Amino acid sequence: MSKKGISRIWFFQAIIFLIACLLLGRLFLVQIINGEVYSEAADRQYVAPRTDTFDRGTIYFSEKDGTRVSAATLKSGFTLAINPSKITDINGTYEKLAGVVEIEKELFFLRAGKTDDPYEEILKQLDEKTAEEIEVLGLDGVILARRNWRFYPANNMASHILGFVGYKGKTLSGQYGLERFHNDILERGEDELFVNFFAEVFSNISKVIKNDEKNNRTGGIITSIEPSTQGVLEEELSKLQIKWEADVVGGIIINPKNGEIYALSSLPDFNPNTFNTVSDQAVFRNPLVQNVYEMGSIVKPLTMAIGLDTGAVMYDSTYDDKGYVLFGDAKIQNYDGMARGVVDMQEVLKQSLNTGAVHVMQEVGTETFRDYMYNFGVNEETGIDLPHEAKALVSNLKSGREIEYATASFGQGFAISPVVMVRALCVLANGGYLITPHIVREIDYTLGFSEKVEIKKGKQILKPETSEEISRMLVEVVDTALKNGEVKNERYSVAAKTGTAQMAKTDGSGYSEEEYLHSFFGYFPAYDPQFLVFLYTVNPKEVRYASETLTDPFINITKFLINYYAIPPDR
Repeated sequence: MSKKGISRIWFFQAIIFLIACLLLGRLFLVQIINGEVYSEAADRQYVAPRTDTFDRGTIYFSEKDGTRVSAATLKSGFTLAINPSKITDINGTYEKLAGVVEIEKELFFLRAGKTDDPYEEILKQLDEKTAEEIEVLGLDGVILARRNWRFYPANNMASHILGFVGYKGKTLSGQYGLERFHNDILERGEDELFVNFFAEVFSNISKVIKNDEKNNRTGGIITSIEPSTQGVLEEELSKLQIKWEADVVGGIIINPKNGEIYALSSLPDFNPNTFNTVSDQAVFRNPLVQNVYEMGSIVKPLTMAIGLDTGAVMYDSTYDDKGYVLFGDAKIQNYDGMARGVVDMQEVLKQSLNTGAVHVMQEVGTETFRDYMYNFGVNEETGIDLPHEAKALVSNLKSGREIEYATASFGQGFAISPVVMVRALCVLANGGYLITPHIVREIDYTLGFSEKVEIKKGKQILKPETSEEISRMLVEVVDTALKNGEVKNERYSVAAKTGTAQMAKTDGSGYSEEEYLHSFFGYFPAYDPQFLVFLYTVNPKEVRYASETLTDPFINITKFLINYYAIPPDR
């Protein structure tokens, strides 16, 4: 046979081989990847009209050893519907169904009277056993359709992180939390059942795994939320809210080095399985991300770090504390109005002196102070992977009036979200650089590809030696000042600071003398921190200072994290 003939044979064999690969790939896609979805669609097409196949990617928590725990998944059951035109005895049909499930009689008769509509839904989310009991009745005009729906196994846990799935118009879509932020990944439209296998295999792999508007891919998401850690945080917040009757309580546990969030919670919360029963939809908001507050004295370590980093002050630099500072007719005082005389910078943090923070700001200079605060990110969003991040209210830092910088130095006069505050505080702990708080660790795409979420290290804000020095000063606060040194940990260095801020009146006429925001942050081991814990509470009753409300919850969480993660002692 000639070479030309042999070449033709090889060519046709190659074509046959490629066609076979295409068919095999198509079979794999239909039977393995989307087999369950097709099966459900086939099951339903004979029992009810308008039966959309609901499918959605899973959201996972991650246990400390990396084991995945389902946080948002699908649950399967049945919808009970009727074809009114086929029901001859409405009362009898109702009585028999009511013997199996609870049905509102007025609603049933209303829908059974729509004889021109062949499909009226009565009840949703029936389990297999209930559906079997109804099926046995053999009632004419009664339809059972198998359906999927979104299910949250942990109920209220991490509800502000997860959000829920609800109708947007006539389409089910993610609402709030990760369900909304990553809706494009989690949502699976009907077109996902008909992906061109050939195109997926031979297209650019980077485009297959990359999620963008032009080349959208669906899948599930794996978060850094550790369920036991989340549970402990929520337990401490619940006790805190009950004890002090606070309007809002919240907390974040984060890795200050890479920005991974292990726990995030706010109360009051909700159960995403029954979100439609919530009367006040304001509970769906995540105040840790969506609300802004004047944070108070936990800003003082930022001010002190600026002074240390610029060389304007050292830990043993002194000033004469008269108990107040005058700016024209305006007077800034210490929390108790008392003068301390000549004190050093360590005492400024230990005694939380407003005048000391103002002194540092003045030594640094207003413009340098403002630039550092901007570098800490107080004027911008963090980029956290949750929706509706609030914009900071920091116009006071642009006013040019020295008194605005003075109040900002101890955390009043500008308002930021808790997550913005947490990001800034991580700079103190991690050697001086900015991080991006985030929850999603990995994306598992439907086609079998996975992608690690890589977050780049941010810009250097403080010198590493400044981070070490401010950490040492904050350890001294815990060892000697916090509850008079009663909570000092002999085996672990813990850096921490409390904050108590007056809350602005809603009418804009000044600050309330009765309502306060309490905040607390701490990290440990202080010189190689694995965790930073932030806590806050809005308007706790019958108590003035954050040291009274938040110290014990912080210590309890710290002890849990040290034991649970087996952190080696550093003392």
